[in-house]
Amino acid sequence: MKNSLLFDLFSTLSRKEMRALGRFLETPFFNLRKDVFQLFNYLAECREHLKIIPDKRQAFRNIYQNEVYEDHKMRLIMSLLLRLIEHFLVHQSFFSEPVKVKNRLATIYRERKLTKHFGRSLRECKKMQSIAPFRNADYYFDGYQIHLEEYLHIADRKRISALNLQTISDELDTAFIALKLRQTCLSLSHQAVYNTEYHFGLLNEILTYVEEKKLIEIPAISVYYYCYKSLVDPSEVSHFQLFKALIIQESQKFPIEEIRDLYLLAINICTKQYNEGNPEYLKESFDLYKEGLRNGCLLSRGVLSRFTYRNIVTHGLIMKEYEWLEDFIESYRDKLELAYRESMYSFCLARLEYSRKNYSKALNLLQKSDYQDLLLNLSAKTVLLKIFYELEEFDLLESHLEAMKTFLRRKDIIGYHRENYKNLIRFTQRLLELKPFDIRGRAILKQEMEQTGLLAERTWLIENLEQL
Repeated sequence: MKNSLLFDLFSTLSRKEMRALGRFLETPFFNLRKDVFQLFNYLAECREHLKIIPDKRQAFRNIYQNEVYEDHKMRLIMSLLLRLIEHFLVHQSFFSEPVKVKNRLATIYRERKLTKHFGRSLRECKKMQSIAPFRNADYYFDGYQIHLEEYLHIADRKRISALNLQTISDELDTAFIALKLRQTCLSLSHQAVYNTEYHFGLLNEILTYVEEKKLIEIPAISVYYYCYKSLVDPSEVSHFQLFKALIIQESQKFPIEEIRDLYLLAINICTKQYNEGNPEYLKESFDLYKEGLRNGCLLSRGVLSRFTYRNIVTHGLIMKEYEWLEDFIESYRDKLELAYRESMYSFCLARLEYSRKNYSKALNLLQKSDYQDLLLNLSAKTVLLKIFYELEEFDLLESHLEAMKTFLRRKDIIGYHRENYKNLIRFTQRLLELKPFDIRGRAILKQEMEQTGLLAERTWLIENLEQL
């Protein structure tokens, strides 16, 4: 059952969702099958109390007692439970947006010609929308749908002139422009990383319209307008500063998932600028990470991505904020995904101890962890490589380099990562072979290090070459 769609989905449910799902499955309107509910109870028992991975045959015995195991019958109730959980999640998601629910109810009343019911629902819908916490594209699209519903009601009664059609058009334009700019920013960010190219249709006309109509006064538009400007014209620093300020000042006007995307867009801009030789962007990025941790937007369902955790550690090490970093590594350890928690924690703590030159502590941490993730494994091996070099344990280092070569040969590692680490091994070996007073050899080796396209730890290699 471990690799089934049902188990994967069930594993993501929170305890609150589990309780609500139990009530949902007990309701005859949604579920009439006792065996499906019993399967839910078995899965819940395995997860919450027994702490074991569910087994299909054991589940079958629990549900059907002394019946002979039938795989087809078992797969059928697993499929039915999966479908009901999906139904439950859609139900929960829809009813979590009261404006949309009330507007849908108004549509139903309009179609049934229940004018009083329609009027009451629409008034309630407008009131809910007016006090809604967010002012993103969805807010304006909700406004468009509310006013459209009002228009359709009046049109049905032959009183079209009584409605302001301009409001419908304006709400739709604002929603569309905000969504278009958002998608453009996400696409440009993706384009920069994956070396692909997108065509943006009406974008130029939209930008001109935004500027002419002064729509950048609307946060749902301005935040993406300045994000776009930062992506396409990074030399104009004011664009990024306005973008960053809007993210922080207007964060309460966006759902947390959207704010998370905005923070990551800003951090990606900083990373690109830093890699292109603008060191001041490192602090900008680090400040964004700190602010994102403070307001909680970098966490998803209470979990901090291991990639974000690692990136924050990398920033802290470069900035030499060791005390802050130690507190971060410890404080957010339990926020990591369980499957990667111990390996990522020990790796990041090892990097911190290495930077503090506490090599024995770093070695301890690296050697007691099992790094299943191939790239994390390679990163850990790289820290070991640097420790052996700095301790002048050259025999250990030679053996370690050979082991890394074997690892790269045997493992299925993406091409450019393989090349990165092959070059690191090659240049480390060249560094070991170089004679201390070979000035010409040092110059040649430095030039090769600088000109090699893919090279992990380039800065470290050059620094140690210059110290010979």
